Amino acid sequence: MQSQETYNYKVVRQFAVMTVVWGIVGMLVGVIIAAQLVWPQLNVAEWLHFGRLRPLHTNAVIFAFGGCALFATSYFSVQRTCHTRLFAPGLAAFTFWGWQLIIVLAAVSLPLGLTTGKEYAELEWPIDLLITVVWVSYAVVFFGTIAMRKVSHIYVSNWFFGGMILAIALLHLVNSAEIPVSLTKSYPVYAGVQDAMVQWWYGHNAVGFFLTAGFLGIMYYFVPKQAERPIYSYRLSVVHFWALIFTYMWAGPHHLHYTALPDWTQSIGMAFSLVLLAPSWGGMINGIMTLSGAWHKLRDDPILKFLITSLSFYGMSTFEGPMMSIKTVNSLSHYTDWTVGHVHSGALGWVAMVSIGAVYYMLPRLFGEKQMYSVRLITVHFWVATIGVVLYIAALWISGVMQGLMWRATNPDGTLTYTFVESVKASYPFWTIRLVGGLMFLGGMLIMFYNMVKTIAGKPAYDAPVVAPAAHAA
Repeated sequence: MQSQETYNYKVVRQFAVMTVVWGIVGMLVGVIIAAQLVWPQLNVAEWLHFGRLRPLHTNAVIFAFGGCALFATSYFSVQRTCHTRLFAPGLAAFTFWGWQLIIVLAAVSLPLGLTTGKEYAELEWPIDLLITVVWVSYAVVFFGTIAMRKVSHIYVSNWFFGGMILAIALLHLVNSAEIPVSLTKSYPVYAGVQDAMVQWWYGHNAVGFFLTAGFLGIMYYFVPKQAERPIYSYRLSVVHFWALIFTYMWAGPHHLHYTALPDWTQSIGMAFSLVLLAPSWGGMINGIMTLSGAWHKLRDDPILKFLITSLSFYGMSTFEGPMMSIKTVNSLSHYTDWTVGHVHSGALGWVAMVSIGAVYYMLPRLFGEKQMYSVRLITVHFWVATIGVVLYIAALWISGVMQGLMWRATNPDGTLTYTFVESVKASYPFWTIRLVGGLMFLGGMLIMFYNMVKTIAGKPAYDAPVVAPAAHAA
């Protein structure tokens, strides 16, 4: 039996469409700065050179593309799993317009060089305040919806989304504590190595909660839905949640090996990073094994291909991360392209692909359609994106190991075998391959945009009726 009440899909539609739009923008900037490394003459103007565009790229892909994906999927799934409309729809609408304003302000301020200089937290204090207001509003909408739920159980995807919301609030408030000296400039309240420690506690947990816990929330809802199978082990999903959120918080010091940070702090970061392998792989196995008895669906379902392949990349990058946190490995990998390759195996292979799969799942349902305009184009997108990721990360793995070995090579008399510029010259072929991989991934997003436009053009907005708990599982 269905009530006349409908889910609030309007804000989901808005965030889903902007996920694709900002994905294209953020990845286009990524391709431009990759090209600038191959052809330095492309650094044509002060506000368009690598140093200005690189933070714009990271903010655009993490907070614009990734953020819109998290808002869309969490707002969609929390309504479905709680069998109720979004709490405070006006506040939900505010989170959409507020988030878009933050993105535009970032796109203006970063190329102008207005920055705190903190990785993933470059935005200046007025924008930080706006982020806080929007994020608190998001928390009110999300947790308010859970409080209004029509079922006693809180499904595990909501635990991951909720954990992400609370952790990011804590991280943002602590790391962005700053003293304004003008409208466009501030200084952190911390100094020296304490500032570095707080920054990488924030920086690694932005990856750990925004780019991992949040997107695991996507995985735990959309993989079972698309596979039409229950999650492989619900008990494992709960263990995965608690183990992950406890362990991740302590791993940040591995970014500061061989620095002024006390050695014992570095070692704690390394130890917790190694422990992280267990819950991470537990989650990957849980997601992939959800296909038990339904492996044949992978042959014909490109959305499932995106979701399951993203889990494979998640498993690979969460094996690689703990290995790179070991001090002896880190002494080779740190400051090299290997780190950039590792980041993108997670960012493109895991975060982007699980987001793409979830958006492909939602878009037709948000407009009352049964499927996307072209399933064949989704398949083309999958293969273009996958090959692009593999080219990208393999090139940078090779380049990174080569750089590390060249930098530490010495002659019998103790002098360096290679100058730094020789390692730069040797990296050029791999930077070119990275550019090709990035272009392929961007091309896939353009295919998705076309498919999206053809799917929703001329279609009326659709809000599904709220389903009574006893009638239908989420």
